[in-house]
Amino acid sequence: MKQSLSNPVLVKEIKLRFRSLKSFTGILFYLIAMAIFVFGFIMLTTSFTGTGYFRPEESFFMFAMLTFIQLGLILFITPGLTAGAISTEREKQTLNILLTTSQTSFQIIIGKLTSSIAFLLLLLVAGLPIYSMVFLFGGVSPGQLGVIFLFFFLTMLAVGGIGIMYSTIIRKTIVAMIATYGTMIFLAGVTGFIYLVITGINTMGGAGVPTSSPIGHFFASINPVVLILTLITPQSDEFITSTTLIDFPIWIGYTIFYVLITILTIFIAVKKLRVNMKRAK
Repeated sequence: MKQSLSNPVLVKEIKLRFRSLKSFTGILFYLIAMAIFVFGFIMLTTSFTGTGYFRPEESFFMFAMLTFIQLGLILFITPGLTAGAISTEREKQTLNILLTTSQTSFQIIIGKLTSSIAFLLLLLVAGLPIYSMVFLFGGVSPGQLGVIFLFFFLTMLAVGGIGIMYSTIIRKTIVAMIATYGTMIFLAGVTGFIYLVITGINTMGGAGVPTSSPIGHFFASINPVVLILTLITPQSDEFITSTTLIDFPIWIGYTIFYVLITILTIFIAVKKLRVNMKRAK
């Protein structure tokens, strides 16, 4: 049982990634940047207000800014960590050697994906002491922070799966990275724009009265920025419901969509990993 659960690819990738000086240097500079932002925000806010203290609503605003910075970090770094996982092995001509081992395609893909996600999780966990400073001033509950981090994890899995899939089906790393970043731009930016366009058209077409718009609600539901906004301010979810007339929570649609994306992308990556070997036979 222990042998069937072991994954040498995962062990090797984690050792290489976590023993690298670049990884911990990156974490160090990330924590320094977060600390400068948090303490700078507190100092500027207290000096501008002239009160000498930090109010809960200001703490909540800092929490919201940190949350969107973390989301941007996930959307920016995850494609860079995963989009070259398989294509780099192919360019170094080490993929064929890896495929001749006793490891299954699923173990190889999961090993590459998990090692990348583990580094991002370490990055987020390392920033928790700075992130949780908002609890000193009030305005944010620990449960709210926990829910946001769960959706961060789901987003990392989905984005990582997309990167692994492109890295498997595209031979060049740079092309795979461009495709992954293009998909992220679509999910994080274009979907929100489409939602605004659809709801605007529906409102104008109904003489200022919104009509039911399942498509607009769908595009709002798969947008990571919209999801985080609804988790931070529940009034945003009510606004989307009022503009689309679809009473379905954004977080449920987001969860279903990104879980399916994760499963589908991993399935495609596993199936396409040994496609050339099968043709050769």
